[in-house]
Amino acid sequence: MRLKFYLLSILFISGIAYSQISTKFIDSSLIDAEKIIGVDTFETIYYTTYNNTFHKKNNDTTITYTNVQLGKVSSANSFNPLKINLFYKDFNTTIILDNRLAEIFKTDFNFIRDYKFVTHVSTGYDNTIWLFNQDTQQLELFDYKANTTKVKSLPIDQEILDLKSNYNFSWLLTKEFLYKFNYFGIVQFKIMNNGFSEIQNFNGNLILKKNNELFFLKDNSLEIVEIDLPKLLINDFFVNNETLYIY
Repeated sequence: MRLKFYLLSILFISGIAYSQISTKFIDSSLIDAEKIIGVDTFETIYYTTYNNTFHKKNNDTTITYTNVQLGKVSSANSFNPLKINLFYKDFNTTIILDNRLAEIFKTDFNFIRDYKFVTHVSTGYDNTIWLFNQDTQQLELFDYKANTTKVKSLPIDQEILDLKSNYNFSWLLTKEFLYKFNYFGIVQFKIMNNGFSEIQNFNGNLILKKNNELFFLKDNSLEIVEIDLPKLLINDFFVNNETLYIY
């Protein structure tokens, strides 16, 4: 699907109370992708296409990764470009790629000693990933090299919508609540979910999606603020260097 990729500057005024976040249109371009995964500091774009291929595109150079045996990429995370994780939900498997998209580690959760039925995956620190284990209904910090779980949350008996993380925290969005966990698996906050379906994090802040509207949750705050946007059909979104990307 060839859709427009919009870049909008997003203005954050620290220390000032506000009821709406302002944006300013920067640029747009066409890209043929199924899902945009992210854009890094060097404006490298990570995305997937309908032929089950993961792409890394920088200027005129594009490299790709495809795993025919595993098929469709369910989710991907490029937060750490040296350890990109791809999750294949249909096969209960994660693949870790380096910055050249070479496969450096594979975990098939069907065949590890402590079987896990995984529904969501996101990046952790060092050789870890955050995952949600549907069987135990727990968020886990899993060391994929040692095949061991370092941290488990208390059971969360709710429908899981999204999972995002950085090296220090993870955010779990359920049908009922938004949770923030530290790397010990301890809940930092829990707030009601008022219709949000997706989240993205940057520098500890969150962008939340509700229908075709985006909202901002500042780090160390519980006040969710609307972002002023033009009328757009929002497929994917994320922030890098205070630039909001919308696909």
